[in-house]
Amino acid sequence: MSNENKITVLGLTFNSEEERRTYFREELRKKLPELKLMEGFPIGEDEDILNLSDPPYYTACPNPWLNDFIAEWEEEKKELEKQGLRKQEFKIEESFAFPINESKNHPIYNAHSYHTKVPHQIIMNYYLYYTQPGDVVLDSFAGTGMSGVAINNCNNPEYETKIKFNYEWQMKFGVHPQWGIRKCILGDLSPITSFITYNYTNTISATEFEDAANLIFKKLENELKWTYQTEDGSFINYVIWSENQICPHCNSEFVFWEAAVDFENNIQLEEYPCPKCNGLIIKRKSQKALNTEYDPVLKKAVSVCKFTPVIINYSSSKGRFERKIRKNESEKIASIHKIIDYTKIPVAELDKGDKTSDPFRLGITHLHQFYSKRNLLILLRMKELIDDFECNSRLKSYLYIWFTSCQSRLHMMNRYSVKHHRHVGPMANTLYVSSTPTEISPFYFIKSKIKDNSLKIISNHNIINQVVSASNSNLPNDCIDYIFSDPPFGANIMYSELNFIWESWLKIKTNNKDEAISNKTQKKGIFEYQELIYRCFKEYYRVLKPDKWMTIEFSNTSAAVWNTIQYSLQRSGFIITTISDLKKGRGGLHGIVGDVAVNQDLAISCYKPSAQFENRFNQYKNTDFGVWEFVSEHLAHLPIHLVSGNSTTTIIERSPKILFDRLIAFYVQRGLPVPIDAGKFQQGLRERFIERDGMFFTNEQVQEYDRKKAAVPNFVQLSIFVANEQDAIYWLRHILEEAPKTEQDLHPLWMKEVAGNMRKGDTLPEMRTILEENFLKNDKGQWYLPDPENEADLEKLRTKRLLKQFEAYKTEASKPKGKVKEARVEALRAGFKHCYQEKDFKTIVQIGDRIPNNLLMEDEVLLQFYDIASSRV
Repeated sequence: MSNENKITVLGLTFNSEEERRTYFREELRKKLPELKLMEGFPIGEDEDILNLSDPPYYTACPNPWLNDFIAEWEEEKKELEKQGLRKQEFKIEESFAFPINESKNHPIYNAHSYHTKVPHQIIMNYYLYYTQPGDVVLDSFAGTGMSGVAINNCNNPEYETKIKFNYEWQMKFGVHPQWGIRKCILGDLSPITSFITYNYTNTISATEFEDAANLIFKKLENELKWTYQTEDGSFINYVIWSENQICPHCNSEFVFWEAAVDFENNIQLEEYPCPKCNGLIIKRKSQKALNTEYDPVLKKAVSVCKFTPVIINYSSSKGRFERKIRKNESEKIASIHKIIDYTKIPVAELDKGDKTSDPFRLGITHLHQFYSKRNLLILLRMKELIDDFECNSRLKSYLYIWFTSCQSRLHMMNRYSVKHHRHVGPMANTLYVSSTPTEISPFYFIKSKIKDNSLKIISNHNIINQVVSASNSNLPNDCIDYIFSDPPFGANIMYSELNFIWESWLKIKTNNKDEAISNKTQKKGIFEYQELIYRCFKEYYRVLKPDKWMTIEFSNTSAAVWNTIQYSLQRSGFIITTISDLKKGRGGLHGIVGDVAVNQDLAISCYKPSAQFENRFNQYKNTDFGVWEFVSEHLAHLPIHLVSGNSTTTIIERSPKILFDRLIAFYVQRGLPVPIDAGKFQQGLRERFIERDGMFFTNEQVQEYDRKKAAVPNFVQLSIFVANEQDAIYWLRHILEEAPKTEQDLHPLWMKEVAGNMRKGDTLPEMRTILEENFLKNDKGQWYLPDPENEADLEKLRTKRLLKQFEAYKTEASKPKGKVKEARVEALRAGFKHCYQEKDFKTIVQIGDRIPNNLLMEDEVLLQFYDIASSRV
């Protein structure tokens, strides 16, 4: 064989990809005993893990070749520098803070369903901004691999995408993005997501796939299409089933559909009469009719909810029609079980979880029970045909991904909506089987998935993929150039539970011990989630190079989770710079940026401080000079000018409040006393930096801000959502910046802005108290902003009042069964800070345990003081 056809991988040369694959699979087999000791190793047999893997590029377990790839890639960087394709001193000073609006409507996004994913075009924005060709990026919560898809598209962009990005980059930065190859390491706990990632990020011939898939489909259809035909040869599109119920009044069994559904008028009743006794039945309290039968897969008798086919939707030469199912058709469906080879069905049991109560109440406990007998027969035969199809391993793998992509509508979680007069798919992020499940024909769905999966995927083996815990990435220190990640957020989605069906077919299951979620069944509350996500971020911090960036995609409506994410980032060492909007191509509700919840997708940008800064700071950490070293370093990383529409807009991170919060977090996470109070901090800001529109800049930055604002002179403040006292002060400051106002002027605005927005348990002082503590009043009775000197004096008096209030909470919390049902959060902040400075950690923990839990978890400052104190008591 000529050298042109040989393949070199990690210094080893092979005659073909199959030879390479065989060699590395055997090497992986030898390493499995050691790899099994690592966090996140999946649950499954060795052979199934090996068969799924394509080493060294993809392993369905921790990847033992990562360090080898890192070393090789670092050498390749030198060659790219020689070619002028990258710079040795490449540095991004400020974070990417532009809102992004990209569509989900892309073939690769829709090819395979999953609970959540970020469109790859969104991620491309960050890769093209924060990295240059040759850089190594990481995503250890990779899901279905959109990060890898984005990497491939940075090297081989579609024509329209390249034109769009070139135009947008020219408008934003005055240059085109630097296209070219990047390297990517992807990981996830889930075997199914890693398998999806591998298949959509590695080169595949769409023509070869289409030819193979069509051959398999044709054979499948020829053998079993009779199962979805009526007596006259019409094709059945779908069958609506109905659960059977037991009347609580007369104990008779009836078909729910017949009692509760008016099919002609698209009405489903929530209360309906029993067909036999006419007694009123409430659906949510209805009793399922269970049928005890012998299960040939489990080889024992089981009790499952009884379902009856009621309506068929079919197509003939005359059109598409619907009618009630006939007796002979029901009998045909019932007879299907006789021809199923039950020995080929995976025996996969559904574990108890937060999302499993719905199937359990119907007696569904195993994989095969989620399917009608007819669809189970067809899917088993489809998989058998793929197993027996003669082709190379890469194509075989892609045929299996086609098989798994067909699962989303072919089980009994597919629902019929009477109101919409059609089937509407499974309920998102649940394992819910409705009272009217819909059995659709696999033939038209499987065929449609051939087209969906006929994708042009070009890769250069620059993406390495593994199944591993994000808290132990298997990487060396300081080796990653950029991180983009979309981690789980609290109890949003129960990934390991919801992946049950896919992973059961793969015969490899997620090891959810280290799954970073809140889950009652796994005994993971918000504190356990916090510790897990902190471990993951700490690992990210360890492997990221100093002075490099990370972007975290966030989406959750829980204020506690929002603060947990922010706190865990800061606790691990990262410094947050910006929080920007990710619309994902759909209109979002107004987001709340600050210490409360968000209800849209956001991108959190943060950086790992440079080694030079850490050295400078450590020299002056116990002095005021250390404070201003931090502020100077942080301001250098913040965006200088932002435009919203046709207006210059506020950069909230440049406000005194947020700068002081970042300073506190920086000191506390390093176990250092904060050497300055809020009043002196604001005074020092004004002495050392330049203020514009309520924001602070260095001398160099303010010149750029003034120049850019002159081109977009209209200025718009960010709307302030008042949900706590800090927000209220900031809101009043914004109002009084315009002009002094009396209490009579402010009161109606105050009532409109504040009423109903406060957190439960958080005591907000009267408006007059906040005015007296933070502002000054002139001879006309108008309140106005104090000058820096007066502001510092006011801050001292305010702190004294807050600490006095804190003493009252301390007295109450010290009682044997004392509870602080409501508290002024600002008093808690001041008191926690004072106790921290005095090393009185016991008081922080004692009060933290006695205040409402939501106050602790929803306030970034309280949470960090409490967490540090807990570790020192």
